Amino acid sequence: MAKAVFTTKSEPTYDDLPEEQYHFPRTYLRQVEATVGDWIVYYEPRRRSSDPSSRGGRQAYFATAKVERISRDPRSPDHYYAFVSQFLPFDRAVGFREGERFFESQLQRADGGTSKGAFGRAVRPLTDSEFELINEAGFRPVLQPDPPIEASPPLGQLSEETTAYHRPIIERLVARPFRDAAFSIAVKSAYHATCAATDLQIINGGGRSEVQAAHIRPVSHDGPDSVRNGIALCGTVHWMFDRGLISFGDDHSILLARARVPDAIVRLINPDRRLKLPNRPDLCPHPQFLRYHREKIFKG
Repeated sequence: MAKAVFTTKSEPTYDDLPEEQYHFPRTYLRQVEATVGDWIVYYEPRRRSSDPSSRGGRQAYFATAKVERISRDPRSPDHYYAFVSQFLPFDRAVGFREGERFFESQLQRADGGTSKGAFGRAVRPLTDSEFELINEAGFRPVLQPDPPIEASPPLGQLSEETTAYHRPIIERLVARPFRDAAFSIAVKSAYHATCAATDLQIINGGGRSEVQAAHIRPVSHDGPDSVRNGIALCGTVHWMFDRGLISFGDDHSILLARARVPDAIVRLINPDRRLKLPNRPDLCPHPQFLRYHREKIFKG
């Protein structure tokens, strides 16, 4: 097993859905096969699409995931899918370099410049230490080191120097409390702590927002902890959304199970009956997750 970087554009040429699958040509089969059972980091390049003149990509690492298996693309014999689990977006995009340090050593030439040849590879091997550094940078808002584990010395003996114990990054990535915290930070940031359905932003005296991060396809239904599978909702709307009393169309219209939604709630909904969404399209709800909620959960 080996870790790697998977490059995917915000307007991918391939059939990528980073939360679930990575589509790639036979050229990278051996490199991707090595990652099965291990973790990868997603990277978004400068080009947003296959158009050579396109620009606007973040040039940053933006998420991590675990590769579960590879399957041949039935529609294209020379292409494959890598299916992933445990997808988690970073709470901050991480540029490929910070100052003079490159997160991937292979991207740096001997003279200190950037290796365009290395950047041209869509799948790049990643060392364990590079993986740790990228994830620590991406989850900096939520990732805090564990406090030292200390034991009281026996009476009459001098205490020995204690050292801090840091849980491995992967152990944290699979822990539900950590994932919930990272998901909440990412979704609230994308929606500026404002309810998408009511446009309400309530901040308490301590500076904490009332808005909550809701999964569109629930975690209990194998929904990923992706911003595109999330939406910021105030507490009451979140409760109703989870119980199928409210849902959203692919056009981001707000759908109500009218016979079950009190008039007081209806009056709170945005007058145009449309969601207030992030300015960046790549942070908006993905149609696949919206469709799942309408078909499996919505009672309208």
